Amino acid sequence: MEHRILGRTGVSVSKLCLGAMMFGAWGNPDHDESIRIIHTALDAGINCVDTADVYAQGESEEIVGKALAGGRRDDVIVATKFHMPMGEDPNQQGSSRRWIIREVENSLRRLNTDWIDLYQVHRPRTDTDIEETLGALSDLVHQGKVRYIGSSTFPASQIVEAQWVARDRHLQRFVTEQSGRWRQDTGQQSSSRANRLPERFDLTQPGNQRKLDAVEQLAQLAEQTGVTLIELAIAFVLRHPAITSAIIGPRTMEQLESQLAAAEIQLDEDLLGRIDEIVPPGITINPVDNSFQNPALEPAARRR
Repeated sequence: MEHRILGRTGVSVSKLCLGAMMFGAWGNPDHDESIRIIHTALDAGINCVDTADVYAQGESEEIVGKALAGGRRDDVIVATKFHMPMGEDPNQQGSSRRWIIREVENSLRRLNTDWIDLYQVHRPRTDTDIEETLGALSDLVHQGKVRYIGSSTFPASQIVEAQWVARDRHLQRFVTEQSGRWRQDTGQQSSSRANRLPERFDLTQPGNQRKLDAVEQLAQLAEQTGVTLIELAIAFVLRHPAITSAIIGPRTMEQLESQLAAAEIQLDEDLLGRIDEIVPPGITINPVDNSFQNPALEPAARRR
């Protein structure tokens, strides 16, 4: 599988990264099968696995740790994330130094490793100074517990602020930013993600219905091109010059195999233009899918 340089780190990662959110209670509760899926992905040339502490409340990290035992750890870039609630205590979440220093130890234990290659802030915060977060993460890098740090779902303004603070305070910089089986003829479906995020999948909501209309058009385009819809989607992501690696998140071996094939698909300019006609660049059909709504842009914050 083709490898690309991760940002400007000099680290080579496969163009597909294995997302582990579906391993554990959120998706596939069978640990043995999940481990087989991870091993198959590694054997296919994937060398990057992305998980998070919150995925099934740590179970995903535990499965990844089991899969990499026995000599596989050194060859894999392991990425995980922190920020989401991991308990009822209000301090068991967020981006404070107190929580970061505590939670990294929990992730290291669950992953059964001495270091995390890429430690990412899962969501931005407006109640925590970014210097506090970067300071704690920089300490972890200096201690050798973390190799690199990154952000996830950060708006451009907060990425810029973080880079400025890192430069001015001589702290570690973020080196990365992480940011389809629904069809009209299948109607409303049930899935673990749909149950957790109904606002993104409830087909009674106009925004989600508009997404489904776009999916139908994209599915027809994929059929005309001779590829599957999932292959079209992943190949589209990989075609963007700012993307190093596309995260795939299979729950079953069948899903993994269907997604691996996308690594060989090449989209030409004409096809990219036809996709842009269906969903114009920079447009989020349902704003809920943005994951983070900047409170500074809310009407109340814009009042004089």
